[in-house]
Amino acid sequence: MPSTARLQAIQTILNRPSVPTQPASALEELWAADVFTLEKMKSALPKTVFKSIQRCIKEGSKLDNSVADVVAQAMKDWATGRGALYYAHVFYPLTNLTAEKHDGFISPQGDGVAITEFTGKLLVQGEPDGSSFPNGGIRSTFEARGYTAWDVTSPAYLMETPNGVTLCIPTVFVSWTGEALDKKTPLLRSNAAMNRQAQRLLRLLGETDIAPVNSSCGAEQEYFLVDAAFAALRPDLQLAGRTLVGAPPAKGQQFDDHYFGAIPERVQVFMQDVERQLYRLGIPAKTRHNEVAPGQFEIAPFFEAANVATDHQQLTMTVLKATAKKHGFSCLLHEKPFAGVNGSGKHVNWSIGNPTQGNLLDPGSTPHENMQFLLFCSAVIRGVHLYGPLMRAAIATASNDHRLGANEAPPAIISVYLGSQLEDVFNQIRAGNLQGSAAAALMSLGIDTLPDLNKDPGDRNRTSPFAFTGNRFEFRAVGSGQSVAGPLVVLNTILADSLQWVADQLEATMASGQSLDEAALAVMKQAMDNHGAVVFGGDGYSSEWHRMAVEERGLENLPTSADALPVLQRPEIRDLFERQGVLTPLELESRFEVYAEQYVQAIEVEARLVLRMARTQILPAVGNALGKLAESLKSQQKVGLSPDDTMLHQIDGLNGKLLAGCRQLEQAMEGHPDGMQAHLRHCVDALLPAMTSIREAADSLELLIDDDAWPLPTYQEMLFVR
Repeated sequence: MPSTARLQAIQTILNRPSVPTQPASALEELWAADVFTLEKMKSALPKTVFKSIQRCIKEGSKLDNSVADVVAQAMKDWATGRGALYYAHVFYPLTNLTAEKHDGFISPQGDGVAITEFTGKLLVQGEPDGSSFPNGGIRSTFEARGYTAWDVTSPAYLMETPNGVTLCIPTVFVSWTGEALDKKTPLLRSNAAMNRQAQRLLRLLGETDIAPVNSSCGAEQEYFLVDAAFAALRPDLQLAGRTLVGAPPAKGQQFDDHYFGAIPERVQVFMQDVERQLYRLGIPAKTRHNEVAPGQFEIAPFFEAANVATDHQQLTMTVLKATAKKHGFSCLLHEKPFAGVNGSGKHVNWSIGNPTQGNLLDPGSTPHENMQFLLFCSAVIRGVHLYGPLMRAAIATASNDHRLGANEAPPAIISVYLGSQLEDVFNQIRAGNLQGSAAAALMSLGIDTLPDLNKDPGDRNRTSPFAFTGNRFEFRAVGSGQSVAGPLVVLNTILADSLQWVADQLEATMASGQSLDEAALAVMKQAMDNHGAVVFGGDGYSSEWHRMAVEERGLENLPTSADALPVLQRPEIRDLFERQGVLTPLELESRFEVYAEQYVQAIEVEARLVLRMARTQILPAVGNALGKLAESLKSQQKVGLSPDDTMLHQIDGLNGKLLAGCRQLEQAMEGHPDGMQAHLRHCVDALLPAMTSIREAADSLELLIDDDAWPLPTYQEMLFVR
């Protein structure tokens, strides 16, 4: 029988009334109903103003501030007509979270009169505090001024809650001195850098009509749902987002019976509520399903322009967490909330393209004949080989460290998977003899009533951190709680750098008298000769690959954030971002300081939390259990029995190990070495091992003492009780 608190939580869950489902609506009625779309702008704005805004969004032209007043008036009329009294500049600081500065439309006129007012100046620029957000030393408390600026390429929208409606305006966030304090500004810069170099290469290939090239993103979001009644009894879930102690249940995911299984009714009602809200916000949610672990699920959208997709991904996380509360759940976006079962990632599907040339990473049916694709893909391979450690740094967080390399997610060694067809093509290029490529085929199932299936020319590899999947690359190592902006900034920047190299080499080779085809093959061969070591099509989980990658191919294995984050301080990384105009040296150094500090703070919060849980919940429960067991043994002896005291000594021994682990962690917490890199290593080498000792003892004790004495909801309860 569970403890009283746990039993009450179970009863609450079993008796919880279901949330009423929303009446069915046609997708056309829901789609972007709460977004100030181009279509709504066209209806509300004068033709010249609308065309100016359209050029800015579609062609990347500079925003004409003279039209801002007209747009602001139309935006305000639309929002207030829907009940909005406030607007918010929404921005994305270096916390992986979303920030909002709310202001009212109200403008007092005196004599008891007030009107709504929203000017172009208020639309274009806001002023939140620039020093209170993580900034890595760029701003101090006495240097507090910062600005938000309207990002016209990401549409404004209405966020409706039970408390009212707010007009939300996506913005960038910069300091008074001009440095980027957010994730959106570098993303826009990186896309501009990639566009410049992509257009240059396309012109060398003979293209003349070239629309702006944009990166695209589709982020598959994994998450766990735990009933709120259980989460309220777990201090670790409340403050750390993961369970710091917890014994594995007798049944976990070993039967593979949850993955793509029937979605539980209560969860499906939640999912449909989420999707309804996302559709109203113009977010193209496409796929939903059970994930591998019990209690784990996924939502995935269609591709969008990377900047808009990033904003939408932040909104998706917000909607998931808020809607979960409405349905009596707690939505966990931590990468490893439960030990021993699959963690959660956010697979970032990334490509580049434009309306005139299409998807530049689409190989077509005969990739060996597609010079454009092969050159762009060669640039990707070069970029990943040169800057794989930077890609690892872009996904380095305390939470994602628990997931990477755990035989459920890609390893911390960054490699490229191309699939058998493309790997063969690039091997031919490396050999200097490009002849052909394997064709797609049909697969017959041997059943007359079933159609033949189209068989792709290459397989998929779930163990690769960066895999080609038909017309895009999938960055599988991104953490579920992360903003996708950081990984996209890195991918865009390293591609821009490699496209610049490809274009330089093409120009130089063609200047020596070679034809375009000859020059292209020579450049691609050079890329593969120098960087082909990063291409790997085998089992990324295997120990042999880890050995081979480091010893034979010279790839770096950066298993922890303490190993990966210092990559941001390397001179070649500083030069890369400065050369492409994405981050200044000061901005890059600030990101190292912020991300390293966040890592340290996350570990130290968990350390304090596990100590408090051990001291105030687990040790008292174990002490009571020992007392009851000792009393039982004594009573048995009084009536002439010879009871077995093995369990008493076993529990007492584990209790001693738990106390020793607490003392070890307390001593490790008393001080740390000077310097951020040394502090990072202290977390990895001292704090985490001590926390593991506490967990091992606590988890063993959970399996021994009476169930009604254990104070915390168990894995069995949290993962299986719906």
